[in-house]
Amino acid sequence: MAHSVVWFKRDLRVSDHAPLWHASRLGPVTCLYIIEPAVWSAPDAATQHYKFVQESLADLKNDLAAMGLQLHILFGEATESLSKLYALKHFDGIYSHQETGNDITYQRDRDVARWCKARQVGWHQYQQFGVIRGPHNRNQWQSSWESFFRELQLKPPVGATDSGVSALTIEWPKPSTFNLDPHDPPKRLNGGSRKAWATLYSFLEDRSAQYRGGISSPLSATTACSRLSAYLTWGCISMKEVVQNTRDHLANSPTVSQQQAKGLRAFISRLYWHCHFIQKLEDEPTLEFQDLHPGYQGLRNDWQEDYFEALKAAKTGWPMVDASVMMLREKGWLNFRMRAMLVSVAAYPLWLDWPKVGHWLATQFLDYEPGIHWSQMQMQSGTTGINTARIYNPIKQAQDHDPSGRFVRQWLPALKQIPDAWIFEPWRMPENIQQLARISVGHDITVPIVDLTLATRQAKARFYERRNEPNVRAGKASIVEKHASRKRPVGRTSRSKTKDIRSNSQQLTLDLF
Repeated sequence: MAHSVVWFKRDLRVSDHAPLWHASRLGPVTCLYIIEPAVWSAPDAATQHYKFVQESLADLKNDLAAMGLQLHILFGEATESLSKLYALKHFDGIYSHQETGNDITYQRDRDVARWCKARQVGWHQYQQFGVIRGPHNRNQWQSSWESFFRELQLKPPVGATDSGVSALTIEWPKPSTFNLDPHDPPKRLNGGSRKAWATLYSFLEDRSAQYRGGISSPLSATTACSRLSAYLTWGCISMKEVVQNTRDHLANSPTVSQQQAKGLRAFISRLYWHCHFIQKLEDEPTLEFQDLHPGYQGLRNDWQEDYFEALKAAKTGWPMVDASVMMLREKGWLNFRMRAMLVSVAAYPLWLDWPKVGHWLATQFLDYEPGIHWSQMQMQSGTTGINTARIYNPIKQAQDHDPSGRFVRQWLPALKQIPDAWIFEPWRMPENIQQLARISVGHDITVPIVDLTLATRQAKARFYERRNEPNVRAGKASIVEKHASRKRPVGRTSRSKTKDIRSNSQQLTLDLF
C-alpha cells in the first residue's frame, strides 16, 4: 500500500488542507514538520516567529492525534531530514502546499525537487493562496483568484491511517541555536488554529463594525483590524476559510449591521490584495534583494548606520515614528499605515536603502509574509518604478491619526507631561515650557536626527532626478505589464486585446530538468 509524507510548512492546520486530504485518501501517511537551520538562521527570522510556530504545532499535534495520526518533528535541512525518514520507511510521495517564501525556502524547494527525482518519489504540491505558479496571464488573474476561492473547503480527512513510523521526537532547539535575537514581544498574539478561529469569529461578529475608519489610526486599529494576518502567514487557518466564512456571514447573518457590512466588504478587498502582492514575489523572486526596476540600483548608496540605529532604538525624535517602534517591540504588530510611515521615513528623510531596513522589520512583524513584505518595502521606497512616491510626513500622520497625542504618550512616557501644543514637535518647546513640564529637550526628549523639511526636500529631489532619467522612464512599461494590478469587477473583460504574459522567472516552476 502506498505510503505518503505530508510535509507541513506554513500550513499548520488540519482543516482545508489539500495535501493532508489527498494523501490520506491514498493510504497511510506520515505527518512531518522540519526545523530547518537555514530557515531559522536567516536574517528575516525572529524568536517570536519561532515560538509562534511552536505554539501552532502544539495545536496541530493535538488535532492530528484526534484523527489517529502522529506529528513527527525533525531537526536538520529538508533533504537531510527526508533522507532520515526515507531510511526508516520508504515512501512513495510527498504532499505539501506550494510556498512563496524567501530565497532560502525557494532554493530549499529546488533541492527537494532534485532529491525526489533521484529516488523517484512524487512531490505533489497544492495551491494555498490565490497565487498562480507557472506561466499565466495577469489580465485574467482576478478571475482565477475568484475561481480558487469558490472551490469547496476540504474537511479534515475521516479514517486517515498513520504510517506506523516510530515516533520521531526531538527537544526543540533554543532560539540561541540560530543566533535569534532573544526578544519576544510580551503582548504578541499566541499561535494555533484555535486562536485563529476565535479571532475570526470575534471579527465577523463584532469588531468588523470598526474596520472602516478604524484601521488607519494605531489607537483603534488593534481591535478594528481583523488581526488574522499572523494566522494566515503561518497557515493556522486557510485564506479560503476566511474568505468563505466572511462572505457567508455577510450574506446570511441576520445580525450584520450596515457598518459591519461595509467593513466586511472592505476586508474581502484586502484579502484580494494579500494575494496580489504575494504573486509579485512568485513572479519575480529577486524582489527580496534587488530593486524591481533596475534603474533605481545604487540610488541610496550612502548608508548612515547611526540613522538606522536611531530608528531601531526609537530615537529618531519624531514622536509618531518612535511610538510606533515601541508598540512594535511590545506587540509584534503595527497597523498598515504606521508600517508604511516607518518605511517612508527610513527611505526618504533618513535615505536608508530598503533591504537592511526590510530585514529588521521582518523580524519585528509577527505576521511577516515575504511576498507582501518585500513588495511593500519596495513600493514604499519607490523602487518599483510604477508606483507613486509615498512620502509620509510623520508630524502630519500624528496630527491626522493621533490628534490628542494619546498614542505617543502611551508609548513614550517622557511625553506625558508635554502640553498638546508641543506634543508632535516637542524639541521646539521654549525653555520656560520645558521647566514647567519638568522636561529637558536633548536629555529627556530626543532631538530629530535630521531636519525633516530639509531632508525630505533633498530626498525628493534625488528621487525624482533618477525617476526622470530617460532609461528609467523607458523601463516602466514592462514592469506595469508584468506586475501591475488588473483589478476590475468580476466578469468584466478588457476592451483591448491582450496577449498571454509569460514570465521567464525561475520560481514559476520547480521542473528543473
